[in-house]
Amino acid sequence: MEITNVIKYPLSTEKSIRLMEAENKLIFVVDIKANKHEIKKAIERTFKVKVEDVKTLITPKGQKRAYVRLSPETPALDIATDLGLM
Repeated sequence: MEITNVIKYPLSTEKSIRLMEAENKLIFVVDIKANKHEIKKAIERTFKVKVEDVKTLITPKGQKRAYVRLSPETPALDIATDLGLM
């Protein structure tokens, strides 16, 4: 799968903002066929950050979400500000 097709958009909900502040995580809606390795590569290349962990969840609506934990030297709030989420 191409890197450009993996990430659809970032989620900006109360839960995602709480995770940004508490656990240095960002939530993205991603392509349903993308695996964790592809998601990690896409996030690292797109935002030029170091990703520590990726967890995925498929919602009852059939939407795949990626919970991406960034390395401590890269605050998730900085990325969120760049994306216009904050």
